[in-house]
Amino acid sequence: MEPKTLFDKVWDAHVVEKIEGGPSVFYIDKHLIHEVTSPQAFSGLEARGMKVFRPENTIATPDHNIPTENQHLTIKDELSRKQVETLTANCEKNNITLYGLNHPYNGIVHVVGPELGHTQPGMTLVCGDSHTSTHGAFGAVAFGIGTSEVEMVLATQCILQPKPKKMRITIDGQLQKGVTAKDLTLYVIAQLGTGGATGYFVEYAGSAVRALSMEGRMTVCNMSIEMGARGGMIAPDQTTFDYVEGREFAPKGEDWTKALAKWKELKTDEGAKFDKEYTYKASDIEPMLTYGTNPGMGIGVSGSIPTAKDVDPTELPTFKKSLDYMGFGLGDKLLGKKVDYVFVGSCTNGRIEDLRILAAAVKGKKKADSVTAWIVPGSKQVEKQAIEEGLVEILEEAGFKMRQPGCSACLAMNDDKIPAGKYSVSTSNRNFEGRQGPGARTMLASPLTAAAAAITGVVSDPRELF
Repeated sequence: MEPKTLFDKVWDAHVVEKIEGGPSVFYIDKHLIHEVTSPQAFSGLEARGMKVFRPENTIATPDHNIPTENQHLTIKDELSRKQVETLTANCEKNNITLYGLNHPYNGIVHVVGPELGHTQPGMTLVCGDSHTSTHGAFGAVAFGIGTSEVEMVLATQCILQPKPKKMRITIDGQLQKGVTAKDLTLYVIAQLGTGGATGYFVEYAGSAVRALSMEGRMTVCNMSIEMGARGGMIAPDQTTFDYVEGREFAPKGEDWTKALAKWKELKTDEGAKFDKEYTYKASDIEPMLTYGTNPGMGIGVSGSIPTAKDVDPTELPTFKKSLDYMGFGLGDKLLGKKVDYVFVGSCTNGRIEDLRILAAAVKGKKKADSVTAWIVPGSKQVEKQAIEEGLVEILEEAGFKMRQPGCSACLAMNDDKIPAGKYSVSTSNRNFEGRQGPGARTMLASPLTAAAAAITGVVSDPRELF
């Protein structure tokens, strides 16, 4: 048989029918929904007189628009409240599992799925959210879909989808001290640009990737969309199996033994062909920050913003416009730049490992008085674990306050907005104009780099501080 990539193995196993000259009818194992992109889909189903085909394959949780304070009270914002109430009503009507506000399993959809064992190797998962590629860390094919496609999956458990091309990105070697999975992914995006993987599904490989924890792998796959990829994935291994085993909705007993045997086959065969390949050295990566208004505009913490001669002349006007928005100049260094806000959270870096990294870094230190820090756990389970492990106590002693779970300042749909003109070092995934609030200036970074900024009040090299 012809050697196959990991992506081919999972994709081909889920093709129900190939349409000649068109997309495939593609089966979806797990459909994740939230309060923002699902209401119109349910309305569309009702208008057609249709029911949800397989409600047991759908999981719902409100996350985008929920407050991160006083969650026990009625939601004040009318739009947020209506969206959450509509999701609740639609789930009740269609017999869909809902982890509602204050449910012990509530949280960001891409944190909840993996930590509860819903996400498993070899699966196909979709959600009406760009960062669904997070689940690819388990060797799953996972990608974001639009509202009309949410309706399609609810109605048929299938989606019409053309097969993407295949890319492999290999990072070999050992990451330096103070360099994390977030730095790795920001480095790759800076190399390829925001369109460098458009039309591709990416497999991440190499010794540096294999050395990452599952939380780290989720961070890497989460950001795949930021270089234009349809999704990202990492072959499952013992690290994956150890993470999944024993989780609430993971297979148990004989089912686990059978699943494990299948999962061990999920790897790219030797000699399998990719449409494009890139290779990087882990030793070249240092703590990263973005300086512009897309995630591809990133540099190492000790580096400088490119000068005019380093930028394609056709892109220079747009490049300067981006710097003007950020209040930076050509050739500037980021080290020492004032920081007003620090946000640690999101589906990129809101897991328990991220809070452990943050707490270990700030233990025995004090947050700069000039910095407002929002620490937002990715789920109620993460919040509970952080309390039990004493992380919240450490953070509070250092001057931080942990809020309640939600997407929060990643996209500022709730009240967690960075004021206009203020600088934020954020562990989220996007730094577009206004992403964290109208006029907000966002620098994407790892939890460790965010911790350094929170303690010093300026952009700092975490390798020198911790």
